[in-house]
Amino acid sequence: MKPRTLVPLVVAFCMGLLPMSAARAGDAGIVIPKLLPQPAHMVRMQGSFAIDGNTGIHADGVVARTAATQFAAMLPASGPQPKRVASKTPEGIAFAIDVAQSWPSPDAYAIDIDASGVRVRAGDGKGLYYGAVTLAQLLTSGESTASVRLPALHIDDAPRFGWRGLMLDSARHFQSVDDIKRLLDAMAQLKLDVFHWHLTDDQGWRFPVPGWPKLTTVGACRIPSGDGGIDAATGKPVPYCGFYSEAQIREVVAYAAARHIDVVPEVDIPGHATAAIAAYPQLGVSGQPIAVSSEWGVNVNLFNADEATMRFLEDVMAQVAKLFPGRYVHIGGDEAVKDQWKASAKMQARIHELGVNGEEGLQAWMIARLERALSAHGKRVIGWDEILAGKLPQSATVMSWRGTDGAIDAARQGHDVVMAPASDLYLDYLQTDSPEEIPGRPTLVTLKQVYEFEPVPKVLDAQQATHILGVQANVWTEHMRTIARVQHALFPRIEALAEVAWSPKSERDYAGFLRRLPAMLPRWRAQGIAYAATPFQPIVTSDAQDGGVQVTLSEPLGYTLRYTTDGSAPTAASPEYYATLGLPLPAAVNAQAFFDGKPLGAVVARAFTITSLLTRSDEELATCTRKLVLRLEDDGPRIGDRAIFNVDIFDPCWTWKRAPLTGIAEVQVRAGRIPYFFQLAHDESSRVFKPARTAHGELELRAGCDGQALATVPLPAQPDADGFITLHAPLRGMPANTDLCIRFTGDTRPAMWVLDRVTLVPH
Repeated sequence: MKPRTLVPLVVAFCMGLLPMSAARAGDAGIVIPKLLPQPAHMVRMQGSFAIDGNTGIHADGVVARTAATQFAAMLPASGPQPKRVASKTPEGIAFAIDVAQSWPSPDAYAIDIDASGVRVRAGDGKGLYYGAVTLAQLLTSGESTASVRLPALHIDDAPRFGWRGLMLDSARHFQSVDDIKRLLDAMAQLKLDVFHWHLTDDQGWRFPVPGWPKLTTVGACRIPSGDGGIDAATGKPVPYCGFYSEAQIREVVAYAAARHIDVVPEVDIPGHATAAIAAYPQLGVSGQPIAVSSEWGVNVNLFNADEATMRFLEDVMAQVAKLFPGRYVHIGGDEAVKDQWKASAKMQARIHELGVNGEEGLQAWMIARLERALSAHGKRVIGWDEILAGKLPQSATVMSWRGTDGAIDAARQGHDVVMAPASDLYLDYLQTDSPEEIPGRPTLVTLKQVYEFEPVPKVLDAQQATHILGVQANVWTEHMRTIARVQHALFPRIEALAEVAWSPKSERDYAGFLRRLPAMLPRWRAQGIAYAATPFQPIVTSDAQDGGVQVTLSEPLGYTLRYTTDGSAPTAASPEYYATLGLPLPAAVNAQAFFDGKPLGAVVARAFTITSLLTRSDEELATCTRKLVLRLEDDGPRIGDRAIFNVDIFDPCWTWKRAPLTGIAEVQVRAGRIPYFFQLAHDESSRVFKPARTAHGELELRAGCDGQALATVPLPAQPDADGFITLHAPLRGMPANTDLCIRFTGDTRPAMWVLDRVTLVPH
C-alpha cells in the first residue's frame, strides 16, 4: 500500500482539542470527544443524540452486521448498552457499506451524528470497523454511564499511511496466545493494522516446520543464565521453552484478520540463527554442536550458504507461506557479523563458486534466492536495512531501524520503506527517568519523542516519498519476562505512534494529544492492559541542605502536580507544585499528577530523614562513562520478583556527584552479582575493567572516576545467601562535596558485581 495524504477541510470545532469551557451554550451533559488517533476531519454541528439501552443498532448485509456486532462488543459494561443488531430501527445507530461514494482507501470511513441518530459509512469492511472504533471512543470520552449524549458531528477520516505497525519479539521471551490476542485487540482500537511477529532468534525458534522436528524440540528451549535456569529445590537445570503450534498460529492470524490486522512473520537470516543451528548443527558454519543461546546482544553464529541449508530455508519459507496468508514475509538480515564466513575455507569457496562480491554479496545471494522462493508463493520480502549492503531484488521492502539513512537510500533506489528507527521507535528503551521503570535500556525514548517523529524524510522528493509505506514501533523482549512488562513498554507510547501513523501531519498537536490521552486510561483498564504508570507519576529527587532537605518534583508528561507535606493524600484542592520545596527535617512529601481536576496515577510518597539523605540507590547515581547503560534484572529467583540494577555493561562504574563526605566515617556499599550474559561481537573491545589485585577483586572508592584512591575493600568469592553483600569502607578526612566513584575490580566475565545502594555513615 502506498502512503496518501488526506488534506483536511477547515475544522469548525475540533472537539478533542478544546477544553470543557469552550463548549457551546446549552451543551451541558454533551460529551467532548477525546479521540485517538485524531481524525483527519471533524466538524461540530448543532444538536446532539443520546445513546442508551433503548437505542437500536441497524445494519444491512453481512459486512455491516459484522462491524455492528464488533462495535457492541467494544463497549464497556458500565456504559450505554444499545440493543442488539436489529434489521430495522426507526432511529438509532446505523452501519452501512456505501459503494456510491468514492473512498480514498479501504481504511476510510465517515460518521454523521444528528438528532435523528448515528450513521457510520465506509466503502470497505475495514473502514466500517474503524468507524465502529471511533464511535466506541466517542461513547467512552466522558464519564461511564448508562446514557451518553453525543454532540452532532461530521467525521471524514482516512489514514496518512497504510502500514501502521507494531513488532513483538516472541523469540527472546514467549507470550501466550491469549496475551497476543489482548495485544491485537488494543492495536485494533488504535487503528494499527500490521502485527510484525519476530519468531526466530538466537534464544529460541517458535514455530514448527514439517520435516525439521528439532526446531521445536531443541530450538524452542534454552537454559537461562545463572539462578534463573536452576531449580532451587533440586539444583537441576530448568529449561525455558515455548513454541506456537500450527493451530495456534492460524488462531492468531484469524483473530488478527477479524480486526483488519495483517500478520507479518519474521524468520531471521543469516544471523540471529543460534537456535536453529543448535537444533541442526549442519546448518552452521562449523558444523559443531552448540546450545541455544541464553545471552543477549550480537551473536556471531550464522547459517552457512550450502545448498542443503538453502533447501532447509526454502522449506521454512514454504511453511511460513502456508501459515501466514498476508503479503509480506520478513527475512531479517540484521546484525549478521561475517567473522565465521571470513574464517571458513568452505564459505570462501562458496563465494568464489557463486561469483559474488565477498561476504555481503553472499548474504545478498541468500536473500535473492529466498525472495524467489517466496515470490513463487505470492509473497514479498521485507528485511532490516542491512539488506541494502548487497544487490537487492527490486521488489524487496526495507525496514529502516539504524536511523533514517537506510530509508533514504532505499527510497532513492526505488524500494518501498517502513520507518522504524531505534532512536525514536524502539519501545524497549525506557520512557522516563523514574526509578520505577522496568528493565530495559535507560536511553530514553519518551512519549513526546515518539509523537514528534516524522516518517517522511525532508530530503526525499515527492516521487521518492511515495515509497514510505508507513511507520512501525518495535519492542524487543530480552528484559521482559512477563506480558505486563511488554504492556508497560508499549502503553502509552503506542498511542503516540498510532497518531503519527494515522493523522495528517497538519493535525498533529502534542498539547492536544496530552489533553486527549487521559481518556485512554480507563479504556486500557477495561481491556486488562497494564499500561505504564510511570509517565503519570511524579518523580521525586532530594538534596540535603542547611540541616533540611530540598525536594524537587517533576512529572514526565507535564501534567499538574499537587502535593501535601502533612502525610495526607493530595486532592484537587492541594497546593500545586511550582518550585523546589525547602523543608526542615524530618519531612514527608506526598505528590500526585492531576488532569482536569482528577488524579491520573497513584500517590508517590517520600519520607526524608538525616539518615535517608545519606543513602542513594543505583538509580540515583550517575555512571562514569555511560557507554552502554542497561537496567538489568537479577538472575534469580527463578520464579518471582527480582532485584533490578542500573549498570554500564561496558564500564561498570558509579558516581555520587558532590557526595557530602565531610564527617563521614564509613561508606557502606550493598552489591549483588549477576551473570555477564552478553555477546558483544565487534564491540567486545569496548568492555573495560580494572584487573583484580586479590583473589576475587576489590571494591574501589575514588575521588572522581580517575582520581585519588579513597578506600579499597577485598571482595568475597560469592555474595551471601540472599544474593547480596554489604561492604564497609572506612574513610578519613574527606573533603566536602567530592564526586564519589564506586567500582569493582576484576573481569566482568562470567559474572559481574552490580551496585544496589550506597550509604554514608557519619562519625
